[in-house]
Order: sequence, then C-alpha cells, then structure tokens
Amino acid sequence: MVELLVRHGADINRRDRIHESSPLDLASEEPERLPCLQRLLDLGADVNAADKHGKTALLHALASSDGVQVHNTDNIRLLLEGGADVKATTKDGDTVFTYIIFLLGETVGGDKEEAQMINQFCFQVTQLLLAHGADPSECPAHESLTHICLKSFKLHFPLLRFLLESGAAYNCSLHGASCWSGFHIIFERLCSHPGCAEDESHVDLLRKAETVLDLMLTNSQRLQLPQNFDVHPVGSLAEKIQALHSSLRQLESYPPPLKHLCRVYIRLYLQPWPVDVKVKALPLPDRLKWYLLSEHSGTEEDDS
Repeated sequence: MVELLVRHGADINRRDRIHESSPLDLASEEPERLPCLQRLLDLGADVNAADKHGKTALLHALASSDGVQVHNTDNIRLLLEGGADVKATTKDGDTVFTYIIFLLGETVGGDKEEAQMINQFCFQVTQLLLAHGADPSECPAHESLTHICLKSFKLHFPLLRFLLESGAAYNCSLHGASCWSGFHIIFERLCSHPGCAEDESHVDLLRKAETVLDLMLTNSQRLQLPQNFDVHPVGSLAEKIQALHSSLRQLESYPPPLKHLCRVYIRLYLQPWPVDVKVKALPLPDRLKWYLLSEHSGTEEDDS
C-alpha cells in the first residue's frame, strides 16, 4: 500500500495536521510496523525529519517503548542503520538517553520480572546507541546515562560495567571532572551508607564500588581525580573506604607505572564490551590474563 501511494504521487514525508507526525514516525512506534518502516526507508523517507516538538522517528521509537509490552529494539536498529542521528534532541531537551533513564527509574520498587525485562531492553538499546556513536556521558547530568548509573551503581551495575568497558567517560565528557566526576559520585555513595561489618548490603556495595573504580582506572592512562576530592566515611567500614580513597590519591601523585599503561592500552584495544571475555581468549599465561582482567570480575556473574 505504501509503495502504491508513493507511486501515485503521495508525499512520503507529509505530516498530519494535529500532531505533525510523519508516516515514518508512526511506523517507528510499534514492532508490528517494522515491515512498513523498512519500506518507507527504502523509498527515501527522511530519517532525521522532526515533528513540531523536535522529535525524530528514532525518538518516537524510544518514547513508545516500555520495555515490557512494547519492545521497539528492531525498529531502533533499523533507524540507526538508516542513518538516524543519535544526537537528536527535542525542543524540551530530551535525548536518546532520556527515555532509557526514565525506564530505568521504573524498575525501582516494581515487579521484579518486569524490572528484569526493562533492564534487558535498556541494555540492548544502549548497545545499539553506543555502536552508532552516542555519548552517554554528556551533560547535563540528569540526561547522562553514565551519571545516572554511577549514582545508583549497585542497582545498575551490569549496565554501568558495559558503559565503562565500551569506553564511556567516567567524568563529564564535555567539561571534565569540574562538572561531575565518577570518583566523587562513587565515594559520595559509599560515605552516605554507613552500614556495619555484618551488613551484607554494604559489603556488596563496597565490592561493586571497588570493581567500578578499577574499571575507571583501566580506562585512564593518567588518573583524573576531581579537585577537593576528600572523603569522611563513618561506620565500621570507614577504614576500608578511607584506604580505597588513599590508594587513589597515591596513584594520582606518581607517574603511572609501565605495567599499568600496558594494561590500559591492551584493554582499550579490546573494547568494546565484553572486554574480560576477550582477555580470557588471549594467548597469554594465566598470570598475565589475571592482571589484565578487571579486578573482582569473577565475582560479578550473578549481577546481570
């Protein structure tokens, strides 16, 4: 039908009068419309045309996905392969990550099965977006997927790990640590959770924090700590948190050792995710593989 209409002179990019939605916008909003979406793109529909709100077909596909009943993953993939701009922004400032951040917020305190489905959808879509050049670490902070995952690193650990192993900046990618810093966020979270030695949730939080910090270190040729980077931990684990902070300060004070630089360069070469799987496949002695692996990686298999 679409091809017939176009053949008889229909404007493939024409918008309706009420919402100014184009055929491509509407086709992007439901998984069942994938064949129509494909045909529209084949016929030359403008993949980056925007409606009166500045929303492109890619943003329509993301906004219409709930991760439970509506999964527009294939639509999103098709639009990206067709040249959709991952930097598209609405007049209200919504980006491709706005909708993922919203869905991640829906997983808090909700049904566990639905939360798992949403997390899986967000993970898959984030993979697609990063593969096409999207930057999850740009400011403002509330629109940065990396920033959001750092703030709730225990809850969003698998996604954060993917972001860091894919080369996402752990500071604001536009303004650096002066805007926001992953190191500051992690320690702020640790210091706000006093806990006790027998508190498994705090021990798990500390373990994940150590892994995240190690992932940030393996992305850095030289450590970039924020200014006024001081911590004041309390509780029975305060000593461990302080020791962790002191070790970072010490690393910052000296030129990075050669073995650290080798580790960084090899892991950067093996990006994107999953880096640890690629490390294990290298024809190297186990001792060298162990050093190249992100610290504590063997303990994270149950977190996805």
